[in-house]
Amino acid sequence: MFNSRHPSLSKRGGIWGLCIILLYTSPLSCFANFSQAKELIYKIKEGLPRGTFIGAIGIDLNLDFTVKPPFLFNLPQKKVSGQYVNLNNTTGELYTSATEIDRETLCPDNSDGQGCVLSLDVFLLPQQYFQLIKVKIFIDDVNDNRPKFPVDEICMFVPENTHINARYAVEQSAVDPDLGLYGVQTYWLVNDFGMFTLDVEENEGGELTPFLIVIEVLDRETQAEYITDIIAEDGGTPPLLGAATLKIVITDVNDNCPQFTESQMNVTLHGNTTKGAHLARLHAFDHDLGANAQISYAYSERVPKDTRSLFHLDRITGLIKLAGKIDTGTATFYKLTILANGPGCIPAVATVSVHIIKVVTGPPAVIPRYIAPEKDGVVTIKESEPAFSPIAFFTVKNIDMNQRVNCHLEGTGPFRIGPYQLLKNEYLLETTEPLDYEKTQEYELIVVAKNARELIIKTFLKVQVLDENDNAPVFQQSLVEISVEENNPPNTFLTQLKATDHDSEGRGEVIYLLGGDAPGIFIVDRVTGVLTVTTSLDREEKETYRFIVRAVDQGTPRRETIATVVVSVQDRNDNSPRFINKDFTFFVPENFPGYGEIGVLSVADADAEENGWVALSILNGSDIFMIDTGRGALRAKTSLDREQQGTYQLWIEAVDGGEPALSSITMVTVLLLDVNDNPPIVLFPQSNQSYMLVLPNTLPGTSITEVYAVDKDTGMNAVIAYSIIKRKGGEPGSFAIDPETGNITLKRELSNRGLYSLLVKVTDHGQPEPLYSTVMVNFFVNETVSNESYIQNLLTREAEIEVEERPWYKGQMTEGPERYELFPCQPVLIALSVTCLGLFFLVVTLTSYICCKRFKKQRKKRSEVEIPLKMKNDSMQVVNRKLRQISNI
Repeated sequence: MFNSRHPSLSKRGGIWGLCIILLYTSPLSCFANFSQAKELIYKIKEGLPRGTFIGAIGIDLNLDFTVKPPFLFNLPQKKVSGQYVNLNNTTGELYTSATEIDRETLCPDNSDGQGCVLSLDVFLLPQQYFQLIKVKIFIDDVNDNRPKFPVDEICMFVPENTHINARYAVEQSAVDPDLGLYGVQTYWLVNDFGMFTLDVEENEGGELTPFLIVIEVLDRETQAEYITDIIAEDGGTPPLLGAATLKIVITDVNDNCPQFTESQMNVTLHGNTTKGAHLARLHAFDHDLGANAQISYAYSERVPKDTRSLFHLDRITGLIKLAGKIDTGTATFYKLTILANGPGCIPAVATVSVHIIKVVTGPPAVIPRYIAPEKDGVVTIKESEPAFSPIAFFTVKNIDMNQRVNCHLEGTGPFRIGPYQLLKNEYLLETTEPLDYEKTQEYELIVVAKNARELIIKTFLKVQVLDENDNAPVFQQSLVEISVEENNPPNTFLTQLKATDHDSEGRGEVIYLLGGDAPGIFIVDRVTGVLTVTTSLDREEKETYRFIVRAVDQGTPRRETIATVVVSVQDRNDNSPRFINKDFTFFVPENFPGYGEIGVLSVADADAEENGWVALSILNGSDIFMIDTGRGALRAKTSLDREQQGTYQLWIEAVDGGEPALSSITMVTVLLLDVNDNPPIVLFPQSNQSYMLVLPNTLPGTSITEVYAVDKDTGMNAVIAYSIIKRKGGEPGSFAIDPETGNITLKRELSNRGLYSLLVKVTDHGQPEPLYSTVMVNFFVNETVSNESYIQNLLTREAEIEVEERPWYKGQMTEGPERYELFPCQPVLIALSVTCLGLFFLVVTLTSYICCKRFKKQRKKRSEVEIPLKMKNDSMQVVNRKLRQISNI
């Protein structure tokens, strides 16, 4: 029918059917064109482990692997392609080989962001199926390379007069072989000293260049260089970092001029002073460096030429010597004005006043002989030399035999000069205490020899103190206390340690090392003293780290000092309150007094202080229950009755004091244990005024009636026993009651007509004391009821009832109407019955709980049907009973 309506579709259907047949009879579909090469494209990430699945060529080409002979896949260029991939010859599945694919090695010229492709040629064999399959595997980049600077130390020169906001390009920028976001994204400084900042610019080619920006005024004389680390960071998660030392050298500009240490000097000169004698040494200083600090000394134009010729001034050292013979007859005073010239500066001016003393007899001559090393009048002595170390001998000559000479020192410092033992005119210059390079580096001394005629000669001497490694580095703080919040990012800066060493040159250079007790997560930069932590800290794991840091100088022998670092991890609210149990179940007897402690919920929070303070609250049932916020004690506001509700389920929330607060919830089940607080309730007979008609010819052993009672308690508290405790009428043992069922049977023939009454006691098995109820069971023995008012009168009449001398647990009558014996197996049967009944109720309860939700609607409908049936059943029982019972009067 379909083909007749659509002949074209029928024709096409035939073609499709032929193709399907060929599909199952040929290894390739009818649309396969073996004359053309197939191309497959896969994509993987670099760095995958050996055996990682790449793709299945046969499945992706929809090949039929059931053909004979089977397909074979061949990889001809094994030297190149096989280095990175393995091909399964039978399935065509491609896997990574043992050689890990590194995109940067495989495609070294792929920095422009174009895809990195591994091309393969795969032959499909044997020859009848031959086909060339082009496979392209695109290698995606992963962040597996750190940024790297071309050099370990980058040195930048910045003039000290650089303007604020001046920019200097850091030419040695970092290189990251990764692409795109995984390449270098930003730069930052570990320490900017408050003087610099770093900016990053991107050129048209996408390359980032960091620029150092000066943000404060520089002064080379205050600090000549700054050393920090420059960090290059890529965009991975987590980012990878590369570092290099950045040394910023502040170059000098001529912004200081020479200054004299003394602008006024007085010199006393004897007229017979020999040519070449040193008169004075001027000293000027310039805080600049190099050519900017070069000082030359020259006389002012005010000084006459002949005076310049008489007093020679060394333009480099500032030393003034006597260059000619003094004519004491023409002049007794010279004033020398000396200029200290610096490049581009106004000269500094000093004045030397030379007083000439006429000499009648020649002054004494002082001849020095040096013990300590001396060069050009400069004596050097180590600061480690002890006190009273000899420096030089001075011999006084050109004196008369009877002439007395006094030799003393002028100048400050721990030196003294005095006669050497008993030798005449021999004086020894020595130290009086050890020298300290760190206090004073040089001293200028004048040895003065004066005779009795007040003739004076002065010998100038400079003592330079040589530095030795006698000072250990000193930390600014011996105890470094650091606070850091937990969950910090890796490589967090903690502090920069500072130690100084007063020694000079390498003896005063300090490096920083961690002590052996330092955890491996802390790193200190040897040069800058920057202390960092490489990982994220967790206060709940460890709250305090305490370790030693060493500061070591470069002298010989090396000296060091230590400081204690205490890192306190500050708490963050990163832990929710945790209950000790997943849920709690408390068993409580019913009638438990109100506000009594039902149970305690233990909850803990690993955080500290406010973050670890926990408050508990009830999410439901707070009208019945309450909970202590701090201690976690659960209480009921009123006494609970199991008969009203036996199980309570509460949801308790614990909230900490953090900001924002964290919380957790647990479920608490309160199960009420039954207490024997309900006596049995007799349902039948309905009252003590009820009676039943019993025919006189009723045979012994006939079941006459029953007593039926229920107990609202559970378990043994609800197990009921029946017993006859009193009787009226009839002989003892005429009636027997089943202690378990309450069924009353006739044991003897009824000889008399009239009213018989039995007082039945209904007792439960509760502990510690059973509860009971009583009911009067009345029998009217006659053929018919002729006068109901008469029977009612008998029922209301008070009369004594004889006590039945048999407890409820006595056994059945065995021999004669008056003999009873204890049935020994009855307690065992009772216990077994109670146990079975309890297990039955437990199974019924669990089954009902599981099925109640699923069959709620069905149970509702079934209840509507069962209620009439139950009523019908009850009606049948009532009819049967009415055969033997007359309704109440």
